[in-house]
Amino acid sequence: MNQWHFSGIGGSGMSAIAFYLLGRGETVSGSDRLFDRGGGESIRRALEAAGAKICPQDGAGLDAKATLVVSTAIEDTTPEVMKAREQGNRIIHRSEALAEIAARTRCIAVSGTSGKSTVTAMVYRVLREAGLDPSVISGAVLRELSNQGHWGNAWGGSGEWLVIEADESDGSLVRYHPEVGLLLNLDRDHKELSELREIFGTFRNQSKTFVVHGDRADCLEIGGPGATCFGVHHSSLPLPTDIRLLADRVEFKLGEVPFSVPCPGMHTLENALAALAVGIVAGVDLVTGARALATFAGVGRRHEFLGEARGVRVFDDFAHNPAKVEAGLSAAQLAAGTGRVLAIFQPHGFGPLRFLLDDFAQSFSKALRPQDQLWIAPVYDAGGTADRSISSTDLVAKIQGNVHCPASRAEIPAEIARIAQSGDVVYSMGARDPDLPQFAKSVLAGLG
Repeated sequence: MNQWHFSGIGGSGMSAIAFYLLGRGETVSGSDRLFDRGGGESIRRALEAAGAKICPQDGAGLDAKATLVVSTAIEDTTPEVMKAREQGNRIIHRSEALAEIAARTRCIAVSGTSGKSTVTAMVYRVLREAGLDPSVISGAVLRELSNQGHWGNAWGGSGEWLVIEADESDGSLVRYHPEVGLLLNLDRDHKELSELREIFGTFRNQSKTFVVHGDRADCLEIGGPGATCFGVHHSSLPLPTDIRLLADRVEFKLGEVPFSVPCPGMHTLENALAALAVGIVAGVDLVTGARALATFAGVGRRHEFLGEARGVRVFDDFAHNPAKVEAGLSAAQLAAGTGRVLAIFQPHGFGPLRFLLDDFAQSFSKALRPQDQLWIAPVYDAGGTADRSISSTDLVAKIQGNVHCPASRAEIPAEIARIAQSGDVVYSMGARDPDLPQFAKSVLAGLG
């Protein structure tokens, strides 16, 4: 039996692998600096309930026989890494652990700048509806699984397919050799486009079958002439017709097959087409795909409706890069109609904010309508050795629109409660901080 220790086990990608391995009966322990600061209690309790041993991140809990799994956020000076070197532990990156797992089975790897978690969940739903009992390892919670009492970002089925979310942000995408590789989109995020094209090109060469966004020339170029395409205008599937973008769902047809997906926005249509294209490659017909997506439960913190108070609806969303912010605000505006969107955004790190400062400013300035308002919370600080010489005020200064920059995130719920009117939509956005879902719920509670 393998023995694993995860340094940073509370992270979305790390915990998913840990849950998957625990479900396979393997021995898992781990630590997280967030746990040491008293945060992340819900994910800690879920991991412990699944059988993981949680230790302080001081190295004391690292067994000499364990493989140490680290993420990009874990520095070489972390006590566990230093102790692992002293003890001679095997040390691997999170993506190496995922690549080892993926190599054991028929793998579908979902990649792209945006939409990976949702499409991973959609592909899982399509394969499950077809009776293939797939496994899944995701960076987000699949509500189909969480509604059944599981944490929800991983599941081990009895079938031969494993669907994984394959990340390009740290360059680790090149470690995967999937049976089916999927490229959703390509936008500047974490890395420059030239470097991303090279990474996705390697990924394409290592995929047995490749599926790409047919409406994007950059994706088609990477995919090459043998790729399977999905899209509104260029597709290996029948082109979608009768498209209706509604406040709570997307409707369309592929040939004579009608589809209704219970999530809003143009990005939902594109995500659904991607999942259906992968389904076809895996042998699932469109009628089964339509039945699957009609019951798609969604993904945690992706346009997640939390509730309504005083006629104000509150949503929580994982949007954290410029493309996701635009897609999220578009979905929020569909929900609001002529009402206002009261948006909240927390930058998820100092490095990402510095790299994408102008892109964020352009996206917010483009997406905000005259009636909408935006609150930019202080940058999430995960600790470590980050360069903190940039702040949210630098972003606010560049955005055109009605923007607020409170000194503390804690000020936001009361400010929104003071101005919110019936018909408004509150849309809270951000990533990495595990306490964001609770924060969004506090905004809802403040409206009560």
